[in-house]
Amino acid sequence: MCVMRVGVLTGGGDCPGLNAVIRAVVRKGVQDHQYEFTGFRDGWRGLLTGAGVPLDVPAVRGILPRGGTMLGSSRTNPFKERDGVRRIRENLAAQRVDALVAIGGEDTLGVAARLWEQYGVPCVGVPKTIDNDLSATDYTFGFDTAVNIATEAIDRLHTTAESHMRVLVVEVMGRHAGWIALHSGLAGGANVILIPEQRFDLDEVCGWVTSRFRASYAPIVVVAEGAMPVDGDLVLKDASAGLDSFGHVRLSGVGEWLAKEIERRTGKEARTTVLGHIQRGGTPSAFDRWLATRFGLHAVDAVRDGDFGVMVALQGTEIVRRPLAEATARLKTVPRERYEEVKVFFG
Repeated sequence: MCVMRVGVLTGGGDCPGLNAVIRAVVRKGVQDHQYEFTGFRDGWRGLLTGAGVPLDVPAVRGILPRGGTMLGSSRTNPFKERDGVRRIRENLAAQRVDALVAIGGEDTLGVAARLWEQYGVPCVGVPKTIDNDLSATDYTFGFDTAVNIATEAIDRLHTTAESHMRVLVVEVMGRHAGWIALHSGLAGGANVILIPEQRFDLDEVCGWVTSRFRASYAPIVVVAEGAMPVDGDLVLKDASAGLDSFGHVRLSGVGEWLAKEIERRTGKEARTTVLGHIQRGGTPSAFDRWLATRFGLHAVDAVRDGDFGVMVALQGTEIVRRPLAEATARLKTVPRERYEEVKVFFG
């Protein structure tokens, strides 16, 4: 009797909770189903090059609280590589891999969906992104940790802002979706929150800042990296950085630009803090460990059932399965009414 072998990879940006998924997949797969596992290094790049490593229970002990991913990651797009699909299929066959668990965000899972639909590669997806922007799941693991880190930073910056009576602009991650900015800004008591879904009026922002100073308090402005003014486009720190293999430009720069504009227009000193990769590094929160572990357990169940081309998702408190194509068809963005309800705290 042949033992089923399952491949595991983590793609895209690193994220707190990735190791928890790997641990859960391997523990349940080995103990309940006697599966064997191969981990592919550095996302889809590992499948293109055949860089596989054996995974067993001893290999995943102690990784639950660790951030990052023991398998490494990359933003490699196999459909942009020469003979990418052929190389993937050959390497899966060479390592006797019968099914693949792909852990990632929109881009990684988009590749998995296409491999299943067009080429019959048996894939199960696990949603990972600190941006919380996958539409088929209520939450993605990594988001809670990122919000907690950003909230703690905002809490700390309040004391500096008040001590020097200056504007502090906090730039957080969020390319197309402002969930981190919205949640951390509200939890941290920010006076202005700017998100990609709603273009901002710079005069209105300066009005909120001025109003805050009139009350003898120093304002905190939280801005997502993808936020844009009503009369402009993306603000980029390095416009010459080019695109990654999925066509994304490298963001960051709006916080610094905003601070300069606020200072120029209001005459108040303004400084910028860019949280950047700090938001997705380090130890995952308890919620993210819990969610990532449950995703991993249910991903193995989908493999056992032969239910490929699906992504495990959180709906309410239940883990369900949704087609990968549906999960990656559109992003989950902040609705206008959700943003409007927090504007009572602006200014």
